[in-house]
Parts: sequence; structure tokens; C-alpha cells
Amino acid sequence: MFDPTAFDNMKVVIEGALYDLDIIGEIIITDRNDLINIAKMSRSFDVSFQLPNHNISAKIEMKANLVNLAAELLPPLLLEQKAGCQLRLQFLSEPKVQEIDFQKIETILLGVWGSTRKITQTVQYQPLEIESRFNHQIKIEFDRLIREDQMDDLIEMTEFIMITLKKLSHEY
Repeated sequence: MFDPTAFDNMKVVIEGALYDLDIIGEIIITDRNDLINIAKMSRSFDVSFQLPNHNISAKIEMKANLVNLAAELLPPLLLEQKAGCQLRLQFLSEPKVQEIDFQKIETILLGVWGSTRKITQTVQYQPLEIESRFNHQIKIEFDRLIREDQMDDLIEMTEFIMITLKKLSHEY
């Protein structure tokens, strides 16, 4: 048997927290991907979910590249600070109203996540379609590696995601 990597352990913690919420009906898991890129020797995992009866979804993405894995498995050869993974959150919606108060949404996000996170809002639509669907995407990025010793933070993060989903659902 092999020793699971930090990536594996963190993935299991996130999955467990989200599937617990799914089982009790607080969220609906809508998609899940667990990929290994053999050409680049990297891993990625993402899971998407939403509140029941709401049109906004959340997505948690984790990525670890070869340097992250090697730093963990071969600590004498590399700096251990590179052991871990990158984490990004996304919130996606297709609001019915094209008049969204983006500044108010930014204020909500900063209130939940703080100013140390990189928060980006993007809007996409088909300008030549009369009844164009309007897509609003929010990305929250952590400008550091997430390490295995921050496992409790991952569970706490799911609570912040739930708060964000509930607050954003009132804005659409």
C-alpha cells in the first residue's frame, strides 16, 4: 500500500465535508472531476455544487504539479515549502436580470473572504443574440500553496462557501 500524498488527503477532506452537506440536503453536488495529467505529471480535482432551488453554483478546484509532489516525496532535494496544492473557488450564475450591482457583490465577497484574497468578477454574453444568456463568474484565488497542516481550514472554508452562496443568491 502507498502513503497518500497531501493532495489526496486534502481532496478526501473536501469531498467528505461536501458529501456530508449533500446527504443532509443543504447542497446538491452537480459535477466532480479527478484528473491526472501524465504529460505534465500534475493532478487536478474539482467539485461543483449548488444550493437547492437556486441558480448559482460553487466550484472548488485543487491543483498540484510535479514540483509540489516532488517536494513532498523527496524533501531533501527540494524545498518543503513547495509541498501542497493550489486552491481556487468559483461562483457561477446566469442571472435573469442583467442589471447586477457588481460593487455590492464585491462588498459581500470582501466581507466573507477578506481583502487578502484575489477576487475577480467576469461577465460573458452573446451580443448578437436577442435573448442572450448572461453569465457571471466570480473567482477567488489564494496566492499561496495550501498545505496539509491546514486541513481544518478546508472544512471551515466550506462554511464560508455556504455563507457566500446564500448571500449571493439574494442578489440574483
